[in-house]
Amino acid sequence: MAAAGEHGAQVAALEVYRTPLASRYASPDMCFLFSDRFKFRTWRQLWLWLAEAEQALGLPISEEQLQEMKANLDNIDFGLAAEEEKRLRHDVMAHVHTFARCCPKAAGIIHLGATSCYVGDNTDLIILRNAFDLLLPKLARVISRLADFAQEHANLPTLGFTHFQPAQLTTVGKRCCLWIQDLCMDLQNLKRARDDLRFRGVKGTTGTQASFLQLFEGDHQKVELLDKMVTEKAGFKRAFIITGQTYTRKVDIEVLSVLASLGASVHKICTDIRLLANLKEMEEPFEKQQIGSSAMPYKRNPMRCERCCSLARHLTALLMDPLQTASVQWFERTLDDSANRRICLAEAFLTADTILNTLQNVSEGLVVYPKVIERRIRQELPFMATENIIMAMVKAGGNRQDCHEKIRVLSQQAAAVVKQEGGDNDLIKRIQADTYFTPIHSQLDQLLDPSSFTGRSSQQVQRFLEEEVHPLLEPYKNVLTVKAELCL
Repeated sequence: MAAAGEHGAQVAALEVYRTPLASRYASPDMCFLFSDRFKFRTWRQLWLWLAEAEQALGLPISEEQLQEMKANLDNIDFGLAAEEEKRLRHDVMAHVHTFARCCPKAAGIIHLGATSCYVGDNTDLIILRNAFDLLLPKLARVISRLADFAQEHANLPTLGFTHFQPAQLTTVGKRCCLWIQDLCMDLQNLKRARDDLRFRGVKGTTGTQASFLQLFEGDHQKVELLDKMVTEKAGFKRAFIITGQTYTRKVDIEVLSVLASLGASVHKICTDIRLLANLKEMEEPFEKQQIGSSAMPYKRNPMRCERCCSLARHLTALLMDPLQTASVQWFERTLDDSANRRICLAEAFLTADTILNTLQNVSEGLVVYPKVIERRIRQELPFMATENIIMAMVKAGGNRQDCHEKIRVLSQQAAAVVKQEGGDNDLIKRIQADTYFTPIHSQLDQLLDPSSFTGRSSQQVQRFLEEEVHPLLEPYKNVLTVKAELCL
């Protein structure tokens, strides 16, 4: 019967909508953080912290009442809470009643002096802080993997692109450092947003602390101490001095802004990798039994990078929610923020979690094809080398204008072979066959060495990694070895 019941529950779960973020993509830790169990357990913890602080400051709360609350933090009857919410149309009061049912001795002091946002907003802030704590090591690991990749390929010349048109050469490692630099900015921004979070604290119905001032018979110092004590119990260094009923919704803008910015970085990185996959210069990991297309067996679609881009667009779009919510909060608050925040805050962190898990998986298995890169360089380098060839001819006694015209004519002929006939770039062969260039024929191999066209790319990689990346990763050194695990 138990097996049949379990099967029935599984079937029922397949008959209702479930967010793909939880069912397909995000990590179990991040999903749990935004779960009902974590939220309502934290509500109970906040009620306990409040009661403990109130007792310490002289309110008539017994140790027996506190122990009863402490013993039932995890004893949540979700069925009863749902029934109570349906009856009362108020989620916080539903859980006050549910907690009181299993704590009859403490029933009279649960939620004493507090408003709904005491548990609602403070729990949200705890969740946001903890969610940042999950994301930061993951982002550090992505940066670490890409830093290793950049180091390995610091000297490998590759064709640079501006406007996705061939430009001067760079190196594979230098290009990767462009990605890393953006992610380092994101790491700093996420850490700043996390550290800037302040607790709402113990503020009362409209933020005036009037109810607590009444409880403590006009003793302002005790009210301030109550706020400070609960803030410290929750692990925050400071609380807002000023709030309405809620903490300012500008906080949500700040939080989602840094996540949206991370989304933009990841989208750019994964787009670059997708373009390079098309050029066959680089690929994301492709597993032995992985299928790229149901119709075309030869295909190796960059599905991980495509997933990152797809979800990154969602992440950047979510920023509009808190922007609009903050702008329409009337006076001390309205409730039209609640339903929106239930969705956008959770989705932002679940999405960020997913793209970082996926990007770490990509960065741990990037494949480079040097021969393809070399072939593309050979196709374009002759045109890029023309200025060097002109300078060499001038040093050998030639006239710059005459040389420029010779090169221009030969370049146009070679370009026609490439574009109109589909042939290889034969500019160098034309220069070798032209007696005008006899004085520098012996220098052509040196003039066409790709490494001489990459400037200070290698040196820039080394300096960037040593001066900026490695120091930034130092606080995360004990968590950098964790591998990425993808659900699907």
